[in-house]
Formats: sequence, structure tokens, C-alpha cells
Amino acid sequence: MIFINLAGLSLIALIIWWFWLYQPRQVKAAAVDDFVVEVDNGIYLPAQIQWPQQQEKTLRFKRKDASPCAATVIFPDLEISSELKHDAITEIKLPPLERGEYNFHCPMQMYRGILIVS
Repeated sequence: MIFINLAGLSLIALIIWWFWLYQPRQVKAAAVDDFVVEVDNGIYLPAQIQWPQQQEKTLRFKRKDASPCAATVIFPDLEISSELKHDAITEIKLPPLERGEYNFHCPMQMYRGILIVS
């Protein structure tokens, strides 16, 4: 009985860590013209992208994860959503943006990233 309770508490702690506390490696990139955001193992890599304001850019995503949740990326503040093909690069054109932070994620918000415009 004690083992079952400990296993249950461990599982609850793991779920809390994964959905609310886990922060993927923060990789900042100044130039987004020459790299690809990989979608794999439940994360976007890099999960943090930085570029100057008022510049139109194209983000490139390569989906390696076969999970159905990884099939879509959403930029809610920009009202942009795009389907990501498996094992292929998908380009998403973003308009010139004002200074700020713009979140992007999958439909269930398991995969999360942030676009920092400075």
C-alpha cells in the first residue's frame, strides 16, 4: 500500500514538473534567417527566439515528433496557426512586429516557445 501511494505521489510530482515547472533549454538566436526550430521530444528547440523589431521574418519549423499535438503551431497574439508536416520544413512568414514577447505553442500547450522582439 505504501509503494502504491509513493508511486502515485511521484507520478503527480512528475506531471506538475512537466506541465508547469519544466523550462526547456533557453537558446537565444539573434538572426532567424539561417536556423530551423526543431519540434522533437515535447519541446521546440530553440524555445526562445530573439530578433529586432519591425522586421518581417520567416520562421522555419522541422517537425521530428510524430505526436498529433506537434502537428500544429499557434501564435495566439498574432492570430497565426500553421500545420507542420512530419520530417519536413514548414515556413511561417511573420509580419513586422512591435517590441514585446509573443508566445507560440501547440494546441494543448505542451510544446511552448517564446518570440522576443527587441
